Amino acid sequence: QVHLVESGGGSVQVGGSLRLSCTASGDTSYMGWFRQAPGKAREGVAHIWTGGVVGMRPFYADSVEGRFTLSQDNLKRTVYLQMNSLYSEDTGMYYCAARPPDGSWSGPFDGFTYWGQGTQVTVGS
Repeated sequence: QVHLVESGGGSVQVGGSLRLSCTASGDTSYMGWFRQAPGKAREGVAHIWTGGVVGMRPFYADSVEGRFTLSQDNLKRTVYLQMNSLYSEDTGMYYCAARPPDGSWSGPFDGFTYWGQGTQVTVGS
């Protein structure tokens, strides 16, 4: 079992920025972020390969492409989500998630079996 610990949520005004961090306690193949707004289904935000080679391009949901940047420090088993130009629609609980090294998946946001506790992001006007 891999444990994920998130940090960095908070409140910010529209157009502002926040940075989230997530550290894994063991090996993973991908790490990423999901979010869930009140009354809405959870959605994938971004993920990145953490299984070895560093520098592969992260995958982003269309809604955050160009505004969010996902980066990694594999030695620390940590990923960072830099969120810029935040909209009120970005408000929600953000969850770090990871795929195991031997996992399988069929879609870009499938197969994430390890989850963090979540960190709240609130974007207000």
